[in-house]
Amino acid sequence: FISIQAFPALLDLPQDLEISGVSCGSRHTAVVTRGGELYTWGWGKYGQLGHGDSASSDQARRVEHLVAEGLQAEEVVCGPWTTYVHVLE
Repeated sequence: FISIQAFPALLDLPQDLEISGVSCGSRHTAVVTRGGELYTWGWGKYGQLGHGDSASSDQARRVEHLVAEGLQAEEVVCGPWTTYVHVLE
């Protein structure tokens, strides 16, 4: 079950994260940190969360693929069922 809310809600992120950008799709959200990490949560049926599966999540999860590849997220833009990430090597 994924909670889809039509109003703002508080979200717990790790305390040391500083957010530099955020984007919202129709059912998912993504944030970029000042350190270049990407966190996503929400409805993931089409893989738009970037975790290599189609699972949904109520909790923000770091996109580990970017870390494994040595890439830093610079900007994120969410579409209805997609997520675009501009990365730096």
